[in-house]
Amino acid sequence: MRLGRGLGIAGMLIAGVAAGCGGSAAHDARAAIPDPVPCAGPACWDPEPTTEPWQWQLQGGIDLSVPAPVYDIDIDNPASVVDRIHAQGDAAICYVSVGTHEPFRDDANQFPHRVLGKRLARFENERWLDIRKLELLRPIMEARFDHCREKGFDAVEPDVVDGYQNRTGFPLRGRHQLAYNAWVANAVHERGMAVGLKNDLGQVERLLPYFDFAVNEQCFQYHECRKLDPFIAAGKPVFGAEYKLSRARFCRRSIAHGFSTIKKRFSLEAFRKSCPKAP
Repeated sequence: MRLGRGLGIAGMLIAGVAAGCGGSAAHDARAAIPDPVPCAGPACWDPEPTTEPWQWQLQGGIDLSVPAPVYDIDIDNPASVVDRIHAQGDAAICYVSVGTHEPFRDDANQFPHRVLGKRLARFENERWLDIRKLELLRPIMEARFDHCREKGFDAVEPDVVDGYQNRTGFPLRGRHQLAYNAWVANAVHERGMAVGLKNDLGQVERLLPYFDFAVNEQCFQYHECRKLDPFIAAGKPVFGAEYKLSRARFCRRSIAHGFSTIKKRFSLEAFRKSCPKAP
């Protein structure tokens, strides 16, 4: 979403790959992938596949007149907005960037300088994070997930979880991304919320046991949607967005895949065009 396309698909590297792939031995040792942790508590949201249009709004006042069973909104929205979503009988997803430093966030000054990498090409005020340094990022991200829980969100959308496919300024490898993404999913589950995998299509099969749904951008434009089919096969929904394609070019295929795909503008304000209901 905020990042757009990566700079190429990297091969997936499994934890424990021999040294020589870049990065220090200490970082490699910390790249061990933990086992999946199930969502804690009886109130955990357990979404199912749907073709009903969702809503994704990260800018502007949240427009709850847009009909949707699921609203994905920014973490900085107040709990009162989450309460209103629940009052409509809908679910609320908490958007959090876990892969970049955003200088406009309240906790921006908590990031040590040594975890800050190159600036993002399309968002030059943001910088990549060195996800290998989990000991430094853990307390910051855990506090963000705590805020999501305290506001009553049902789930978290952790964004920018494919740094290993980009020029971050750090020697990130697939195994580092797998370890970090697995930790993120487990940390969210430990707080009683569901969690979605954002893009990162090259690691879907490895990460499927950790995540409860997928959030994807432009899979129809880039002919990548088959990589998301394992989510549907596992009984987990796929929430997609297309920016450039007309609905005529993706709606029928989206319904055939069992996805919920909407047309959005890059600004991710309230504007949304949805697909017709499946017959």
